[in-house]
Formats: sequence, C-alpha cells, structure tokens
Amino acid sequence: MSVKKTMQVSLAFVGLMVGAGFATGQEVIQYFISFGAWGLAGAIVAGVLMITAGAVIINIGSYFMADEHRQVFSSVSSPWISHFLDYAVSLTLFAMGIVMLAGAGSTLEQQFGLPAWIGSAIMVAIVMVTGLLDVNKVTNIISAVTPVIFVAVIVAFVYTLFQLPVDLGAAHELAVQADSPVSPWWLSAINYTSMALMLGVSMSLVIGGNTLDPRDAGRGGIIGGVVYTVLLAMNAFALLVNYPSVGDADVPMLQLFETMHPVAAMVMVFVTFVMIYNTCISMFYALGRRMTVNHRGRYVPIFLITCLVGYAISLVGFGTLMSVVYPVIGYVGLVLVVVMFVWWFRNRDKISAEAGRRIRIRALLTKRGDDSQEFSEYNENQLRDATEGSPADNDTLTGAIDALIKRDQNAEEDSSSS
Repeated sequence: MSVKKTMQVSLAFVGLMVGAGFATGQEVIQYFISFGAWGLAGAIVAGVLMITAGAVIINIGSYFMADEHRQVFSSVSSPWISHFLDYAVSLTLFAMGIVMLAGAGSTLEQQFGLPAWIGSAIMVAIVMVTGLLDVNKVTNIISAVTPVIFVAVIVAFVYTLFQLPVDLGAAHELAVQADSPVSPWWLSAINYTSMALMLGVSMSLVIGGNTLDPRDAGRGGIIGGVVYTVLLAMNAFALLVNYPSVGDADVPMLQLFETMHPVAAMVMVFVTFVMIYNTCISMFYALGRRMTVNHRGRYVPIFLITCLVGYAISLVGFGTLMSVVYPVIGYVGLVLVVVMFVWWFRNRDKISAEAGRRIRIRALLTKRGDDSQEFSEYNENQLRDATEGSPADNDTLTGAIDALIKRDQNAEEDSSSS
C-alpha cells in the first residue's frame, strides 16, 4: 500500500466532486434542504453512495489504466450502452457548462447588482479566451483554489454552531416550502450523487488510470468519498440552520457569508466566481475536444460556437436551468452507476488478481534493470505472460512501472547521499 498515492487519489477525487456546486450552495438547497431535517439524512445517503461509487469507478480506472472514458465504457458494457453513455457524458458537459454560465451571472447580480446577462457574458468571454490558450496550465493554477472551498464550508459550519440554539422547527417549516426537482428525499439524494458522478466520471477514470495499484485507487476513492460526505453534511447543516436568511438567494453560500461580514462576502464572491470558471472552462474545453476528436483543426470554431450557444441558453436563469437539467443528468448518471457496479461486482476477483500481477511485473522489471542479477529467458517469458495477461495496454503498463522503479531508486539515492 502506498499511503502517498492513496492520499493523492483521495484529494484529487474530492476536489473534483466538490467543484462549483459547493461554492454556490444552490444545489444543496434544492436537493437536500428543501426536505427540511430529512435533507440531513439525504446528505448521509448521498455520501454513502459517493463513497462506494467513487471507490468502484476509480478502481475500474486503475484496472484498465484508463486515459479516457470511452475505452472503459466499451469494456464494461454492450456497444449500444457504451455509445449511450459516451453521448450522455458529452451532453452532460454541455449542460453543466450552461448552468455554470448562468451561475456566474447570478453570483455577480447578487453581490454587485449587475444584470445576470452581464455576469454570464463576462464569464463566457473569459472562457472563450482561455480556451484558445494552454488551458491545462490555466486550470492547474485555478484548481489551487479548490481547497479554499473546504475552508469556506468549515468556516460556515463553525459560524453556524456559534449561532445555536436556533429554532430548527421554524427553519424546517420554511425549508420544506422550497421547490425540489426530485422527490422523495432519498431519491433526491441518489439523483444528486448520480449527477455529480456523471459529471466527474471521465476525470475519475483518468485519476484511477494514473494509479498503478487498483487497491490504492480504491482506498483513495473511499477516503475521498468520506471527506466529501463530511463536507456535504456540514454544508447542509449550515444552510438548513441559516435557511431563513439565505433561502431566497440564488447563491446561498454567498448570502451566508454576507451575514457574517461584508469582507467575508467579497472573498466568497471571488472564490465562487473562480470555482465556477474552473468548472465552466473544464466543461466547454472537454466538450470541444470530444466533438473534434477526429478533426482537431476544427476545434477553435466549434469551441467558440459551443460557448456562444451555451451563453444564449444560460439566459433562461440559474435556478430554472438547475431544476430542469440536473434531474435529467442524475437519472442518466444512475444508469452509469448501475453499469459500473454490476461490472465491478462480477469482475472483482479479476481486479484483485491484476493487483498481484502488477506486483510480479514490477519485481521482474526491477530484476531486469539490476546488472547484479541474472535475468533469464524464463524470467523474460514470465514478464511477457504477465504483461499480455493484463487488461491494460502493455506499453503503458510497463512504462508506468519503469517510471515508478526509477523514482524509487532516485529517492533511495537521495536519502543515502544525504
């Protein structure tokens, strides 16, 4: 077990799942707090599903050493289901990008009084410009803001604790008057988590694909899911207790920080806008690349047109779009979760065996690279049989293990020299 790798996987996964949804708080209001106190139970149900599904999806990604989702979809399902999921993921990227554009408009409107269409226009302009640059460097920098959301949720939770005792009965009665796109509460929780997984499945598979040991990948998914559950429960509790003062806002988390202090609200509006940007550029960039996978020369015009179409649709409004788009994505995501669970359950012994196979391959490659040891023809046949028996691409697998061996050797040399 690599503790370092497990923690890397868990942090990457929870950062991916939290995203802009936690920053606005509107999703938590609609999917959980609209059921009052039962919304807290819903947060636990959603967390349990996230823990198990996250572990399964990342584990599968590691098993196939995936570098994109289509390879995995075609391996775990029939051709027509694979195509359905592939197209559904693409539509999810577009739909989420639209919702994020609308969310940017609502954020600036709530804090500064700007018309929502101006805020959305600012966001789409930034997205269109950066989508033509080295977007990977840009998003890597912006992703550094993700831990701030963790801090923001914790601050909101601690602030709420200091407000206790409050009339939770009154907060419950107000909260249940809010509209919920899905009911009852337990189905709403499942739908929300399935929607989040649908959004993050491509990157989750890649996170797993960059993890050599499927066991490390699975543990990372579990730990990341637990952290996500704690943050979701804290967020839901804070918004429920403070619902009388934040329930009518398009961006409830921003309103909550406004009740703390105006300076806190200014910090939160920046964090929210940046998190929305990070999600938005990721959605439109990934969609543009997917739509032009066989025609890279057409990326620029298709990317720009897609952004403009998304902006036009975003003018419908943040809350309205969310209540319509999210449930549909959630139900499709539920199909994805079932497909992944069924395949994993049927093939869990193969995944376990693959972990042992990679240990053997690593030992053989280490022996082959050690001049003091004889690497016989029998060893060569062992290595060939092991790599050919793996579901991962042979060159990708051996390359990843070679890189790991060299990194460990360099670390040993550095520690011995010091």
